[in-house]
Amino acid sequence: MATRGHIALVSGANRGLGAETARQLAARGMAVVIGSRDPEKAERTKHAVEREGGEGSVLPLDISDSQSIARACAFIQERYGQLNILVNNAGIDYDTDQRASNADIGRVRSIVEVNLMGAWALTQAVLPLMRETSGSRTVVNVSSGAAQLARMGADAPGYSVSKTALNALTRLLAAELKGEGIRVNAVDPGWVATDMGGTGGRAVEDGAAGIVWAATLGADGPTGGFFHDGKTIAW
Repeated sequence: MATRGHIALVSGANRGLGAETARQLAARGMAVVIGSRDPEKAERTKHAVEREGGEGSVLPLDISDSQSIARACAFIQERYGQLNILVNNAGIDYDTDQRASNADIGRVRSIVEVNLMGAWALTQAVLPLMRETSGSRTVVNVSSGAAQLARMGADAPGYSVSKTALNALTRLLAAELKGEGIRVNAVDPGWVATDMGGTGGRAVEDGAAGIVWAATLGADGPTGGFFHDGKTIAW
């Protein structure tokens, strides 16, 4: 699909997968709004976006804070007046040190609040602007292989439950928004060598490529799916 002139918002884009996703989207000629709780660190992403010839805007964004989300939406509306792509990338706490039988429930609530509720709230907030935007519009929820019921074991209970729920939200939104031409998909980027993923994973460029693929699907592209490297995977 043509992406030049499109506007994308990437949450959690100051480092890792979010930063690389922003860079790759910019390489396709679009303007990228770089959402981050740490705007100072997000300046590095802005420089990477600009090196690709794209326009980058750093936006203070805490998806667990409704006022922060509202300010972000107001900024995008005022500056661009449109939004083609939302990448819900922000996420926390791959809690491999916990087990479901004795997990700290307060910690689990915090994980769910960001990984599920934050993405849900941000999507709700930007939908009015996306509905006013002409052309292709896409929501990508960055999920995980840890969310797959087909493969789930005992590891990372809070993170796994939060991402499985995010997959369910993907299905619900996709079914609701299909008639409006807004596609919603979940992507497992794989085990990636990031601060959260640790060493030994695949290159961040490879993980982000699958997110960018989903973000730039054409009008006839799939919706309501779960993908890894552009291929459908089991829920």
